[in-house]
Amino acid sequence: MIKEFKEFIAQGNAFELAVGVILGVAFGAVVTSLVNDILMQLIGALFGQPSFDAINIHWGDKLEGDAATAITDKYAGLKEAYENQIFIGSFITKVINFLIIAFVIFLVVKAVNKMKKPKAAEAAGPSEVELLTEIRDSLAKR
Repeated sequence: MIKEFKEFIAQGNAFELAVGVILGVAFGAVVTSLVNDILMQLIGALFGQPSFDAINIHWGDKLEGDAATAITDKYAGLKEAYENQIFIGSFITKVINFLIIAFVIFLVVKAVNKMKKPKAAEAAGPSEVELLTEIRDSLAKR
């Protein structure tokens, strides 16, 4: 089993995967910074700070004291805390952030693909049909 593990590691697949994961984490940090530090600041300047955290569905008794403070501190704009709450607004905010990040990644990938030089087209030889036609004609001349 140890021999198989050594062969697996030596193949290069595990190493390439590790490099990909490390680069993915680093790229994720760059994109997150771009979204949080630049794009969200621009959106905030244009439209105000969009926050849907106060949108929720609640039932049960209203909480008082430390438990209520912990919840209202976590969700900006939330004025009251209840025993049972579904924080739809927080989910909406995270979905919007995801869509912005996905769009930025799309633009980055599109720009990188555009910068890549297209591979030179290989010299196109005769098609299969043309080759078969030549063979047929050559056999017919014999």
